[in-house]
Amino acid sequence: MIRIVTGARLAALQQEAEGARERAREIRGAADRAYAGHLRIVYDLTADAEAAESAAEADRADAAIVREILERTEAQLADARAMVTEQAARIDALSGDLDAMAGAVVLLHYGKLHSVHRDRQAAERHAASFGVGPGGWSPAGKRPVEESAWLISPLSKWAVVVGGDAA
Repeated sequence: MIRIVTGARLAALQQEAEGARERAREIRGAADRAYAGHLRIVYDLTADAEAAESAAEADRADAAIVREILERTEAQLADARAMVTEQAARIDALSGDLDAMAGAVVLLHYGKLHSVHRDRQAAERHAASFGVGPGGWSPAGKRPVEESAWLISPLSKWAVVVGGDAA
């Protein structure tokens, strides 16, 4: 089959072919631009992902440090609580001793400490074991303490006079 093409038809076909080529170049350019844009987006997303991973790794390292500090602090807190509990027990024991010693007296022999007793009756019984009778006591105001053979004095008063804190 032979087809006869006229010059006008050939010019129209050439013009269509040139238009198609031009359109193909435009589409190829648009595709290249889209591909380049896609590559930029992939590159940017990859960089963002790497930065996020680096930040996450730094945050994990910081969290490990904070966890270690928290564990040490919790151990110190447990030690402090144990110490507070121990000190509270000691304070309770000392408070009990202080309560027991509130009425305590000292037995002095010629002004020197001989013994400490819970109360006056206990001090008199102890002194009686040395042969001191009920009439062997002299009041502190009559003569100097050093001249009295036996003397009973409140522990609190004697402690302040002998070296305790007078304030």
